[in-house]
Amino acid sequence: MVGKRHITPALSAAFGAALYYYPAGLFGDGGLGGRAVFTVFFCAALVSFFRVLGEAPAFFFESPAPDGGDAGGEERERARAFRFAARLAAAFAVGVFIGAGARAAVPRGPFPGLPPETVTAVSGTLAEDPGTLQGGRGIGRIDLAYAVNGSGARAGARGVLPVYFSEENLPRVKEFGRGCAVYVEGTFTAGTEGGRPYFRAVSVHVTKAASPLEQMRTGVRQKIVKLAETAGSKEDRWSGLSLALLLGIKDTLDGDLAAAYRDAGCAHILALSGMHLAVLSAAVVFLLKKPLGVRAAAISGAIFVTLYVFVVGPQPSLNRAVIMYLLGTAAVLWSLHREPLNLLALSFLVQIILDPGSGAAVSFVLSYLALFGILITGDALRELGRGRIPELFLGPLSASAGAFIAVAPVTAYWFGALRPAGIAAGLLAVPLATVFMALSVPVLFLAGVFPPAGRAAAPALSLLYGAQEKIVGLAAAAPGFSPGTAPALAASLALTAVILLLARRAGRNGNRLLPFAGS
Repeated sequence: MVGKRHITPALSAAFGAALYYYPAGLFGDGGLGGRAVFTVFFCAALVSFFRVLGEAPAFFFESPAPDGGDAGGEERERARAFRFAARLAAAFAVGVFIGAGARAAVPRGPFPGLPPETVTAVSGTLAEDPGTLQGGRGIGRIDLAYAVNGSGARAGARGVLPVYFSEENLPRVKEFGRGCAVYVEGTFTAGTEGGRPYFRAVSVHVTKAASPLEQMRTGVRQKIVKLAETAGSKEDRWSGLSLALLLGIKDTLDGDLAAAYRDAGCAHILALSGMHLAVLSAAVVFLLKKPLGVRAAAISGAIFVTLYVFVVGPQPSLNRAVIMYLLGTAAVLWSLHREPLNLLALSFLVQIILDPGSGAAVSFVLSYLALFGILITGDALRELGRGRIPELFLGPLSASAGAFIAVAPVTAYWFGALRPAGIAAGLLAVPLATVFMALSVPVLFLAGVFPPAGRAAAPALSLLYGAQEKIVGLAAAAPGFSPGTAPALAASLALTAVILLLARRAGRNGNRLLPFAGS
């Protein structure tokens, strides 16, 4: 119940980290005030450091439990509350320290080592799988090693540089895949495309193949792409959606469908995240739970999701889901409390420590805010709607509304418009996408084992594809509105506060009437 939620040290630490990480990103290093705040909390962190270590991991996983009622009365209760407040303050201080360190470690952008206007070639390692853009061009990112100017002078370079590949060069780069070393000739542009410099390639030379493990990964991805092409005919468009939902490959996804998902407010369905991971990991755990037991099945699921992310490639929203899954698995193995908000908070801390730059990604922010909204506002809406709305619709509706309210300020800032139609569209689009994704796995498997069987099962995916196309198309036609970032933020906070207050009040009234339920 909403009224029984506790603020835990994990939540306090995550709040402290976010409170420093994001304002520092908006206002440089935070200025003198930011340094003063950091110094205060750094000192507090030093004082509480050994206490934090002494109580981990229970420090982060456990919520305060009320006393049995027979111990020392109000004085002991006050002492217990004071100790727990000290734990929250200590966790907050540690969180601020983590946020400051992560913010300082965020990559500052590519540095070619030469005047940008003189750079004619760059060399480095392909940091991700190149994607296909409209018109046949491609885009990828290179982890820079050195840059060359028109006179042949070479200088060390650092950072990750976006590179646009021509239609002629893209197939070769895709063939070698992530991890291969490349020498790219073309034009370095220090302008602002997405706020970062980029390189437009004229020619590409693969100077070194990727490691055997990366080559195996690229081979698996290419095999799945070929299976999708085998199972579907040229007239079928479902294979593009299947690859987008399973591997995050949007190269063959219909552009009109992608635009419809975006305009309907359902673009999150196409971004690999917890929903996609849940479908695949749940199947693994379900199949292994009975023969192996809960713990062995959980470990097997953890191994599977780790391998899955390796094949798909790192994506902020998917990484969040994986970290939460692994933390949940650890909680099962160590018999720790598995409160979803705790896992979400710990996942945030772990992710900005391991990959500080990911915290600045829009998908990262949307992913965490959406799940936070589902767990807080969505849970409160579910309490308010219980008994008034059928449970079949109440759960998805409250979750969708909670996520929409939480992400509204960020959506208004980055995309300019809010589309409430996505709340209703998600009630049908999410289940359909889940079924579509689950069915894609056996269809692609059959396409590899016995192609005629795969083609025979493919029409079911075509029907599901058509249904999703109609639903998001109708929702995309619904008008949106542009409230501005500040009004959206104020409305989001106010609406969340009202919903939580009403849910808390409803919970108290329910508890008051509970003794009379049997009379």
